Amino acid sequence: MKIYFHIFFFMDLLAQEKQVQYLLVHVLEMNASDDRGINIVRGQILSFASTGTMYRSGFKLIILDEADAMTNDAQNALRRIIEKYTDNVRFCIICNYLSKIIPALQSRCTKFRFGPLSIDQILPRLDIIIKEENLNVTEDGKQALITLSGGDMRKVLNVLQSTWLAFGAVTEENVYSCVGHPLPIDIKNIVNWLFNESYELCYCKIQDIKLKKGLALQDILTELHLFINKIEFPDSILIDLIIKLAEIEKRVSIGCSETVQLNALVSAFQNARDIET
Repeated sequence: MKIYFHIFFFMDLLAQEKQVQYLLVHVLEMNASDDRGINIVRGQILSFASTGTMYRSGFKLIILDEADAMTNDAQNALRRIIEKYTDNVRFCIICNYLSKIIPALQSRCTKFRFGPLSIDQILPRLDIIIKEENLNVTEDGKQALITLSGGDMRKVLNVLQSTWLAFGAVTEENVYSCVGHPLPIDIKNIVNWLFNESYELCYCKIQDIKLKKGLALQDILTELHLFINKIEFPDSILIDLIIKLAEIEKRVSIGCSETVQLNALVSAFQNARDIET
């Protein structure tokens, strides 16, 4: 029995070694955000694709991650390689922004779109990591991580690590402070001031909280959009308010003064204040 066991164990090791060798010989993985020039395509990728495989029915696999960072010249060169070596090579092109991939490459690929992960998918993995790393994470801290991630597991882990290193505990307040994002309670206070305080006092209070917590007006506007849509306004008032907020956000994004745009934000709520009154 021991002899058979050693034979099976040895055969298993040989099978694993063959799998590793197969991956090393037949799979090329590259991060296109680092190696994105035409010389890489004409050099490393071309030399890998031009050699044959160990098996007649096998294919080589080239995986290009962050391919949207490749230059147009590199993408055009890659297109010609895909056309020439389609018999023995398969390409896996991974990107965040499909619009940055040239149409000639898109037409030669089958597109698979992956949506954001759901809470049910993120939470179990997050709990495992917290347990394995023995981290002090509160329930509201977990919720803050999931809310700010937008379904991106990598962002969940990055913010988790940054918050733990910065504060030693992962709570809702610490998570929002770490990423410089306004807390939900801050947004509620700002909305309350916009609807109920005088123009001068409202401006001063928002400016004060921006300076104390290091908040950007862009982030405040983003959260205000979400919050305003939950309030029941007449359609005409709601549409007018959203349009004004969008215009302010556009001006902030192109570099206009935040002080001037904060004044515009306070004045944008005047019509809504009249309805509330």
